[in-house]
Amino acid sequence: MRIIAGLTEPSEGERLVSVTADGDRMAPGRVGFVFQDPTLMPWATVADNVVLPFRLAGRIGAARRERAAAEIRAVGLAGFERAYPRQLSGGMRMRVSIARALVTDPDLLLLDEPFAALDEITRMALNDDLLRLWEGRRTTVVFVTHSVFESVYLSTRIAVMRGRPGRISAELRVELPQPRHRALRTSADYAAICAMVSKELARAMAA
Repeated sequence: MRIIAGLTEPSEGERLVSVTADGDRMAPGRVGFVFQDPTLMPWATVADNVVLPFRLAGRIGAARRERAAAEIRAVGLAGFERAYPRQLSGGMRMRVSIARALVTDPDLLLLDEPFAALDEITRMALNDDLLRLWEGRRTTVVFVTHSVFESVYLSTRIAVMRGRPGRISAELRVELPQPRHRALRTSADYAAICAMVSKELARAMAA
């Protein structure tokens, strides 16, 4: 994940970065990163945490603040703009982190086990919210999870990895209807794909 984001250089091989047109030149595609820990500034409000990428780039202003406000509404936190992280639940803090990652309208969104520490009800709700956000934007998303059920529910393609040294041992297409709804979790098709992914994961762990 860190190699994809450009935070770590590969020890071998090549990292190919998507590009976006910017007038007459080509610029590296914007990347949003959501870590397992929300990594919010405890002394800053929700609004200030979300606008942080613009502040770091020296591009703060009314338009950027309105963009941040729109992302806060998009993740379901309207009314909490002036709240501090200590006043929020774990799920709400993660929503702030997602809003901050989306505020620059990234071409690629990386999520590193973002819901692992949350209770099951909150996790399912955030799964649904993430799918809703994706449906409206169709941003490319790379999502790391240890949950087979979560991987099948969220994904269109799953890469199963072996242990150290990490290698992709299988790639599986998830041919399930879009948009996804919670009723899908009890369907026979969903159960069958979960069983297939579990089998590939067991094979990877035994390798």
